[in-house]
Amino acid sequence: MREFDILVIGSGVAGSSAVYKLAQAGLKVAIVDERPFGGTCALRGCDPKKILIGGVELVDWVRRMNEKGIEGKIEINWRKLMAFKREWTDGFPERMERSLKKAGVETIHGRARFVNEDRVEVNGETISAGKFLIATGAKPRKLNIPGEEHLITSDEFLELDELPERMIFIGGGYISFEFAHLAARAGSEVTILHRSKRPLKNFEPYIVDIILRATEEEGINVITEAPVKEVEKKGSTFIVRTSKGTLGADLVVHGAGRVPNINALALEKAGVKYGRRGIKVNEYMQTTNPKIYAAGDCAEGGLPLTPMASVEGSIAASNMINGNHVKINYKSIPTVVFTIPPMASVGLTEEKALEQGLKIGVKKGETSRWYSSLRINQKYVPIRSFSMRTLERSWGPTCLATTQRK
Repeated sequence: MREFDILVIGSGVAGSSAVYKLAQAGLKVAIVDERPFGGTCALRGCDPKKILIGGVELVDWVRRMNEKGIEGKIEINWRKLMAFKREWTDGFPERMERSLKKAGVETIHGRARFVNEDRVEVNGETISAGKFLIATGAKPRKLNIPGEEHLITSDEFLELDELPERMIFIGGGYISFEFAHLAARAGSEVTILHRSKRPLKNFEPYIVDIILRATEEEGINVITEAPVKEVEKKGSTFIVRTSKGTLGADLVVHGAGRVPNINALALEKAGVKYGRRGIKVNEYMQTTNPKIYAAGDCAEGGLPLTPMASVEGSIAASNMINGNHVKINYKSIPTVVFTIPPMASVGLTEEKALEQGLKIGVKKGETSRWYSSLRINQKYVPIRSFSMRTLERSWGPTCLATTQRK
């Protein structure tokens, strides 16, 4: 039986940011993952997505400047763009594993499952550790609808060699809107189906309304209050039935949210409590088992964002090394939806501020005629901010939401 000071489960940003710090502290550490090393962000999420979006941003820029002195037509060759993306993703797991071994971290491939409070089983082998960090990330949530097996996830979308003519995205969150903007500019006919009235619910409604205008002008059909009841496959066509009617498509993508990837860990055997939103942790990222910490999308806490996972992993590592002394702070977390133009927000929304009884002043406006937008012929550039006033002093911005291009 192998023994380590600390075993990290999961090789995404939360796990990797922790394991390097733990190794630098002189501890005997190992990291285990059932999938290729690198996690969602590097292999199946943020990084490959941004590479693809980089291509369509150029297309969008040229189209905006058409008849403004820039002439000619530019199109996406999806297969070549995907090959460019793979220049990053294909070699990443091997590069990461070499880096880990060079840092003194032992790498293990397989699925970890707790057998008691201080041991896991991987590929039939029992491994013990003084402490554990769970950083297994998230996975697409089950929709529990007939025909769900016909859907692809964001993982498969980012591996498509060809884009179909007609695509439907289920869900009105980050994934659907980002991929819809990407696919539409690459030539697909795109529809987004959202079950409730308001998509992108974590953002200010005023900003979302502007993004919806930009989305629909691009030819993307956004249908709200349309929960999907069934997906049926007829030949090469998929039939999607909703409360607002039936649609056909060549491909249907699950973009309706993710849940903590913790079901296979047997957390009960380790004395670790969890809920719908993930593993329960305190302000030190420690679970109900003092030997076990959790960070990233598998843990309750902040927004499921890559930078947040990195911070949580680093804080967990510091507390495992020197005892609980560093606390997590979830205030003023920035977040971005990489639509075109992108939408960003930081701090409280107006709704949340009012719920807390704060006295606020709100400013909103349209900056399309500002020089920064006018020089690139960019429409749909609202900005909305508010500041908190208390004891006759102004503290702000408490919130900033914008679709201003970087």
